[in-house]
Amino acid sequence: MRAGSAPGNRRRAIVTALVLVVVILVGGFLLGHLAGSRSRTGLGDRSDTPKTSRDRVGPNARLALPPLPPRPQPITGPDRPPLPVEKGGPFGSRLTTGTPEVALTFDDGPDEVWTPQVLALLRDYGVRATFCMIGAKAAKYPQLVRDVVADGHTLCNHSWSHDVWLGLRDEPTVLADLQRTNAALVAAAPTARISYYRQPGGNWTATLVAAARRLGMTSLHWRVDPRDWQNGPSYRIAADVTGQAAPGAIVLLHDGGGDRARTLSALRTILANLITRFHLAPLPPGMEEPRPSGTGRFRRPGQ
Repeated sequence: MRAGSAPGNRRRAIVTALVLVVVILVGGFLLGHLAGSRSRTGLGDRSDTPKTSRDRVGPNARLALPPLPPRPQPITGPDRPPLPVEKGGPFGSRLTTGTPEVALTFDDGPDEVWTPQVLALLRDYGVRATFCMIGAKAAKYPQLVRDVVADGHTLCNHSWSHDVWLGLRDEPTVLADLQRTNAALVAAAPTARISYYRQPGGNWTATLVAAARRLGMTSLHWRVDPRDWQNGPSYRIAADVTGQAAPGAIVLLHDGGGDRARTLSALRTILANLITRFHLAPLPPGMEEPRPSGTGRFRRPGQ
């Protein structure tokens, strides 16, 4: 045997062992990655994945919290809004849902560009919300009103033409404006109930709240306002909502009234964050008051 052959054999053995270790590690990584991919695919195909009214829930909806037990729908009708006045809200308007659920609300639609995109994103996360619509726009885009209702969202009256000074007008004028808007919404979606009113700009007066109540609508204010209509950066809109949201909060956002690209971008972050922390739900539209047997009249309170 030549001198040095033993060290050479040892070197070859060490190199061979190192190669085998590398092969084993790489193979294990590839097999683990493949198994993980199959596992994720299987989760996406589960038959018990939550569905929306159109069965178009995206993969993000799997992150949502388990649903709360169902609650009975409140009765609504003339002089009987579904949610009562709330202490601390402007002239008794609602700041909160009164339940653990957080309510996302969208104002100033329907908008032919932004409303469909907001609907698609909400559908992807399996979230329903409340849409406060302008009467003139509802009359112009009735199909968008129907799309909102078909996805299980609640409708809210937002005046006929976004009149921020409506509350300074006399009661007959206020009532006519609200009734005209309700008529446009019902003409587009006959099965929908319009049980909420939101005053543009949040400029509430006692006249507005009283008129809404006469028509069976709760006056709807908000707890969280990221002022997305000011077109601030999307990260700030998202940070304001996720940082201020608390159980029962009503969140003000917009799907109309201008360029809502920043709101839409922020909404992706908002939904991804909130569905892991809160139950998100639309405000309850309420049910019709009981009717006397054999008649078409609504039973008024006290009858």
